[in-house]
Amino acid sequence: MDWKARLARWFRQEAKRHEAMVAGYVVPDPIRCVQCGICSYHCPIGIDVRRHAWEGQPVVESYCLTCGECVARCPRGVLRFERSDLLPAD
Repeated sequence: MDWKARLARWFRQEAKRHEAMVAGYVVPDPIRCVQCGICSYHCPIGIDVRRHAWEGQPVVESYCLTCGECVARCPRGVLRFERSDLLPAD
């Protein structure tokens, strides 16, 4: 496979990933959360994800990057992505 085809495939994959992440938000399961704070520590823009988990509220801040660091770093699997209805489905 030549480099142009690889690059095109990579851009298609990234576009799909970006679309899925933009159309969702992080939702905690407050019953399972032990308030360790690892999610907030690894947030690249400093959102207090732990507070959201404590209150049982989704992370819907407009400045959330939906990068997935908090979801990936949670040792108990308390956080998950959930699709929002803000963007219409094509």
